[in-house]
Amino acid sequence: MNPQGEHARLIFDALAAAGVRDVVVSPGSRSTPLVRAAATNATLCCHHVLDERAAAFFALGRAKITGVPAVLLCTSGSAPAHYLPAIVEAAAAHVPLVVLSADRPLSLQACGASQTIDQVKLFGDHVRWYADLGLPGSTADELRAVRRACVQAV
Repeated sequence: MNPQGEHARLIFDALAAAGVRDVVVSPGSRSTPLVRAAATNATLCCHHVLDERAAAFFALGRAKITGVPAVLLCTSGSAPAHYLPAIVEAAAAHVPLVVLSADRPLSLQACGASQTIDQVKLFGDHVRWYADLGLPGSTADELRAVRRACVQAV
């Protein structure tokens, strides 16, 4: 069993169960397990948009049309920072968006590793809620916490 793959599947199963239907992906190697889990979930529609800023505005449009949160999914580093303009617009217009980034593990942060920036509170006060899901866990409590965080995000 691949812990990252199972963790990613749990995330997208919980998001789909909470009502999410659209996942807008800006692919990168760090987010591969998440992209695969989203793409193999039968209830989710994945839209691949290479440019993060364009992806964010596409997701904003999907959420405006449907009234249901769209998920923005990207890799680590500066990729999620490109989502900020659309997140600011979503916050001002009360449009539901969920942002999911594949941050680097703690061991690669603050040590000069490439594509690593501090993602904690990256979007400042423009988001209603923030959570760091951490590394994949396997205990019942850890799995429940991940599901609960996904539902809370929606």
